[in-house]
Amino acid sequence: MSFTVAIVGRPNVGKSTLFNRLVGRRLALVDDQPGVTRDRRAGAARLGDLEFTVIDTAGLEDTPAASLSGRMRAQTQAAIAESDAVLFMIDARAGLVPDDRTFAELVRRSGRPAIVVANKSEGRAAVAGALEAFELGLGEPVSVSAEHGEGLADLYDALRAALPEETTTPSEEEVLEEELEAEQDRLQETARPIRVAVIGRPNAGKSTLINRLLGEERLLTGPESGITRDSISVPLHWNGHEFHMFDTAGIRRRAKVDGKLEKLAVADALNAVRFAEVVIVLMDAERPFEEQDLRIADLVVREGRALVIGISKWDLKEPSPGALARLRGEVDHWLPQVKGVPVVAVSGLTGEGLDRLMQAVIAAHAVWNRRVPTSRLNRFLTDAVAEHPPPAVSGRRLKLNYMTQPKARPPSFVVFCTRADAVPEAYTRYLVNGLREAFDLPGTPIRLTLREKENPYARKR
Repeated sequence: MSFTVAIVGRPNVGKSTLFNRLVGRRLALVDDQPGVTRDRRAGAARLGDLEFTVIDTAGLEDTPAASLSGRMRAQTQAAIAESDAVLFMIDARAGLVPDDRTFAELVRRSGRPAIVVANKSEGRAAVAGALEAFELGLGEPVSVSAEHGEGLADLYDALRAALPEETTTPSEEEVLEEELEAEQDRLQETARPIRVAVIGRPNAGKSTLINRLLGEERLLTGPESGITRDSISVPLHWNGHEFHMFDTAGIRRRAKVDGKLEKLAVADALNAVRFAEVVIVLMDAERPFEEQDLRIADLVVREGRALVIGISKWDLKEPSPGALARLRGEVDHWLPQVKGVPVVAVSGLTGEGLDRLMQAVIAAHAVWNRRVPTSRLNRFLTDAVAEHPPPAVSGRRLKLNYMTQPKARPPSFVVFCTRADAVPEAYTRYLVNGLREAFDLPGTPIRLTLREKENPYARKR
């Protein structure tokens, strides 16, 4: 039976390190600086024969509820509420501090089974700190080293003791019943969830937008710039469609990226783009199409992902006739490589435009997956060459023989021709624009490769 465990504790006691250890990969950002984690992040964990969901949380701090740290604490409390057990982590080398005692009381009041995890227990210096943990009144502490993987067997035993029903080895009948339910769930799935990354400059409203879509304050938001650090994945069910939404850190110009932590956050955001199928680039309605916005959109195109432009904070803009049409014209001007890309005005605060945004995501995903029959491609190539023949190079005419589409995601085409290296780039753009118009491929990256046809007589010579 599956269960959920939340890892909580003060900042910089090693929660994210243990989280990464349990999920088996570097999923959460880790740094010596305290307070790296801000949102709660869930992952599929494995410890021995136990498979469960583990939630990484922000460091607990005793600050006013309205402050950033206070809002982070609310996220941690939400994680405790949805968990079956709590791993309360302390730093064994530092020993107990007053905040440990304060937050141990918070865990005790939650009513969840709690396991005290004395992290950083390698070496003799940590023995005294681990013994101090008995004072918390949450039971015998488990000494571990999340960084080195020590003490995990003891943690396994503690989980089995804290959750005996959830961790009992199921009978054959229960295993068969779970497998049957899983198979039924797979058969009921109409489609695999679409992976959607939301990216943009800092404070563009990414987390607010996703919270509005979810209908809850799942992600940490606020007036402060650069709140989000980790790329957080959350499931979304919207009008019969399934999505995995990725909230990401704001991406500033490379020259302005300051410090190791921001570099890690930006790298995590770029990884989310590479993992996504559709990317929503959010631009502030007050300052759209800044150089960094265009750089981010161009990055998405170069990665070959379906693109949707969201103009956020639309509720703050003075209404004017034709404003959105002008924005669409500006997008085609600044991003001619994805002409026709969807542009949607949205407001995460009021919910305006969210239906149109998600419909645009679904439509962009469909175009990104589109395949064109070879026969239609070659009729298009014949007509395109007849209307505008490729220029002769050094007195020799270039021949475009035939075209095929080897793959989609994004739509990728190969033209077999003579002297591929001599075909001008302008002619390649002519063919790409023709493909976009002829086969209704608006706004998606198109890959066109020129390949020389093999000479059948070369081997005989």
